[in-house]
Amino acid sequence: MTATLAAPLLGYTVAITASRRAEEFATLLERRGAAVVQAPAIRIIPLADDTELERVTREIVADPPDIVVATTGIGFRGWMEAADGWGLAETLGKALGQTRLLARGPKAKGAIRAADLREEWSPASESSAEVLDHLLTEGIEGVRIAVQLHGATSEWEPVADFCDVLRCAGAVVVPVPVYRWTPPEDLDPIDRLIDSILTRSIDCVTFTSAPAVASMLTRAKDTGRLDSLTHALRRRVHVACVGPVTAAPFGELEVPTTMPSRFRLGALARHVADELPRRDRVFRAGGHDVSVRGCCVVVDGAAKQVSPAGMSVIRTLAARPGRVVSREDLLAVLPGGGDDTHAVETAVARLRTALGAPKTIQTVVKRGYRLALDLTDCAEEPR
Repeated sequence: MTATLAAPLLGYTVAITASRRAEEFATLLERRGAAVVQAPAIRIIPLADDTELERVTREIVADPPDIVVATTGIGFRGWMEAADGWGLAETLGKALGQTRLLARGPKAKGAIRAADLREEWSPASESSAEVLDHLLTEGIEGVRIAVQLHGATSEWEPVADFCDVLRCAGAVVVPVPVYRWTPPEDLDPIDRLIDSILTRSIDCVTFTSAPAVASMLTRAKDTGRLDSLTHALRRRVHVACVGPVTAAPFGELEVPTTMPSRFRLGALARHVADELPRRDRVFRAGGHDVSVRGCCVVVDGAAKQVSPAGMSVIRTLAARPGRVVSREDLLAVLPGGGDDTHAVETAVARLRTALGAPKTIQTVVKRGYRLALDLTDCAEEPR
């Protein structure tokens, strides 16, 4: 099957880890031609059912803190709605009206104003780090600060680090566990996503919240795949995040990420559509332009659907462009493995047929196969 690359993401496979607005985001990517894999990484606990949030809310009503930091718009609005369900909306509004309200970004600012409150300050960068610098500069020894959390804490939860720094500076921190998250009830999709990253059968994985990042990393660690996952994300699969707060856990693991200039869902979809083609490596092989994607191979601007065995072969050859790969090495990467190198010959023959460009893969007698790079590409390869 062949498809002309009329859309910027046609031929690319993009994973979505979001649970909220996932269908909307998928539509934005699919309109640009992407094949979308959905693997929700978190499950949101309904606020009205969260006894810990109610306890903290009553504490704040009884004894308003000096400062309240609102980190997300959805979280602040949800807090107000939950308080209304408990009959505490009016008293919580009065308590917050006595505090200094800081908003991390415009969405949090909008939620504060929607509650008939006014923020004292908000950073232009929408960065938690700038909020932290602002507080540390003015001095917070003995100051009681309520911080709206993004979700449950974990070793990769950036807001937990934010609270720790405040405590080290002498503040009395009151965590507000708004829209607490847990891992999804069905872990199969996130496990399949991790497997897809390890086999490089997707081109890009997207994140719209730090809890989703933390959840996937925790699952990889619990299943003994964290080192392999981070290695794959550093070298083979692109990571796109909606903003710096979401990307922060990856920074600690030295996993490179990119993000749009505006931290919005639509901007993230446009960013992925710009970034993946820009990063694409095109080989000139056997007289054809060849690019290996997550689930297909693009030959002369057309997407060719290839079997899993064929994708394993072409990925291995493309990882060593122009160099001979033995039949034994190719056999090792075939799904199902085995010990009969005839399976490699069959996979290569079917791959050539699927590509419609048999000369792109050259047989090297008694040695194996190689991607038949034209001389210009061979000259660019490091020795």
